[in-house]
Formats: sequence, C-alpha cells, structure tokens
Amino acid sequence: MGNAFGWPHLLIILAVILLLFGAAKLPALAKSLGQSARVFKGEMKAMKDDDATDAAKPDVAASESADSGTASGTSTSSSGGGSTSTTS
Repeated sequence: MGNAFGWPHLLIILAVILLLFGAAKLPALAKSLGQSARVFKGEMKAMKDDDATDAAKPDVAASESADSGTASGTSTSSSGGGSTSTTS
C-alpha cells in the first residue's frame, strides 16, 4: 500500500472544498487558518519556555520554601505610621 492520498485524491478533495466554501471565501479561510497556526505555534513555544524555566526553578523554589518556613506569618511594624506588613 503506497501513498493513501495520491494527486487524484487531493484534487478531488480540493474541488469539494471549493464547492462547499466558494471561491470568494477561500482567501479569508486561508488567512484565518494561518493566523490560528501562528497563535498555536506561539503558545507551544511559550509552554516550552515555561517548562524550561520550571525545570531550572526547583533549586530556587526549595530554598524559598525553606526560608519561608521560618519567616511565614511573621509581621513587622514600621516605625513611621504604625502600618503592619507580613512577609511570606
């Protein structure tokens, strides 16, 4: 079994698409498809970047959680206006 979709099959599929959508709507459809592909590619790249930064963070996150365990829930009072800030 060679190629499942040969040139004759693809031409028939394109002819059916042309009949369904009409020649006037095909450029708008192609533009929309291109924009969707561009957005999808950008989101996939952002997810890969997030995964890469998350892979580098465990050492930092572990040290932050160790530090925050000792300082969690403590409040300090500033000497100026008596406002209280909490650190976590």
